[in-house]
Amino acid sequence: MNRLTRYILAAIFGGLTVVLLCAAYTSESLKKKKTACSGIEVCVLDSSINGFVGKERIIGCIAGKYGNPVGRPLSGLDIAAIEKTTDSLSAVRKSEVYVTKDGILHVSLTQRTPVLRFQKDSIGLYADAEGVLFPLQPGYTAHVPIIDGNIPLNVGKDFQGRPVTGRERQWTRQIIGLVSYMRDGGIWLKNIVQIHVDEKGDLILIPDEGREKFIFGQPDSIEEKFRKMELYYTSIVPDKGKDFYSTVNLKYDGRIICRK
Repeated sequence: MNRLTRYILAAIFGGLTVVLLCAAYTSESLKKKKTACSGIEVCVLDSSINGFVGKERIIGCIAGKYGNPVGRPLSGLDIAAIEKTTDSLSAVRKSEVYVTKDGILHVSLTQRTPVLRFQKDSIGLYADAEGVLFPLQPGYTAHVPIIDGNIPLNVGKDFQGRPVTGRERQWTRQIIGLVSYMRDGGIWLKNIVQIHVDEKGDLILIPDEGREKFIFGQPDSIEEKFRKMELYYTSIVPDKGKDFYSTVNLKYDGRIICRK
């Protein structure tokens, strides 16, 4: 077989391949246009950790924005828009929406995992480890530390996202660091039952036992302040006895100021 013949056969084979591929694509496109959405499957990947969103809420969200997709042609579903809608739910961290050949619309998602809750008067907001705030959710309450009182965040009850100003973002990060340190320490998160922000902006830590209130000050020098709190329990309490002091001030460098 000479070179010209080989070129001709290769060209014919290539042309047939393109025709077959185009035919297959056209057939698949026509099939997709005829295939209707037969149902919705929702998979919450971290449902064992949090219960903020479930199948009913996701389906209701999609239906409220676009109508019921079941029975509609798959070709008419705007998958990107549906995914954007499910992502917009405040408790959803990330969702993925896709359809399968059997006509099922699949929604797979992960939720935001709160590490603490801010309570400012009637306004309650969760914060996750990334510093993103999101509202309390109907039907489910996460068991996380609560910081209440004069929270220095200018936000409303439906706020979603990171705090607006740099100072607010920094304070939020510091509070998250404080709670993380308490959790990693093993005993502090269990023994501190309330964290209150007073009118001066100082954090007041209240343990589950004893009448002491620990004036922590700003959420900085965290390791040093907890070291002083430990020193109070190991050195001062054995000498003075339980409930001898009512306030223990930890916010000044190198000092523990106790008052009856």
